[in-house]
Amino acid sequence: MIARARPESAAMVCRSVSKTYQTIEGERIRALADIDLAVREGEFVTLVGPSGCGKSTLLRLLAGTLPKTSGDIFIRGVPVVGPRRDIGIVFQTATLLPWRNVLQNTLLPADVQGLDRKTYTDRARGLLRMVGLAGFERKYPFELSGGMQQRVSITRALVHDPAVLLMDEPFGALDALTREQMNLDLQRIWAASGKTVFLITHSISEAVFLADRVIVMSARPGRILAELNVSFPRPRTLDVMGAPEFGRLVTEIRHQLAASGALE
Repeated sequence: MIARARPESAAMVCRSVSKTYQTIEGERIRALADIDLAVREGEFVTLVGPSGCGKSTLLRLLAGTLPKTSGDIFIRGVPVVGPRRDIGIVFQTATLLPWRNVLQNTLLPADVQGLDRKTYTDRARGLLRMVGLAGFERKYPFELSGGMQQRVSITRALVHDPAVLLMDEPFGALDALTREQMNLDLQRIWAASGKTVFLITHSISEAVFLADRVIVMSARPGRILAELNVSFPRPRTLDVMGAPEFGRLVTEIRHQLAASGALE
């Protein structure tokens, strides 16, 4: 099974990963239990599950910003033991620095890591062209729409050429029409960049539309209930959401969640 892949053969591997929190009152809360997962190089994997199931906790473990309680995590064969420079992260809100323009915001990881300014300025400009923001380099966040701000956050996450792009509900704050357009844009960006992407979402239809594979997680403590392959050809248009097979996958995921008690 893919989830049992050797660490060196995949972009990202989790083996029996668990996370338990301890509250101020001393109560122990098990957020994640025995997560086995692997993501292939260049694969687009989405994770869907109910609120509070540990999706964002898992992403923080993968990013190395939160210590695991047990198990092992590898990125390209190297154990994750803390924050890493070869990870890009996109959050639900763009979190752009208001005093930096679009180009400067995109260059933030390169500035923090002390990378060559000229080389990465050229790369940043290329990424901005790729996401359709050529000509906006000198604009400031308040001059951009929500969707444009999220495109900048994606270029910022890619500018230092990370091994894996982690995305935590990146379009959750957008209106429905903008969200659909961003799904199309992200598909195009992923195809052009060739990056490995791991995206968390509450939207089952979004998970199916974007993914090569959908991971379904149970209610807390979060466990993997199922992995579903998505075989629609790419590039995908929004019309694919009307296909019978698309509806079957969405229904199967809902049934998995309902059977686990995650949906009433």
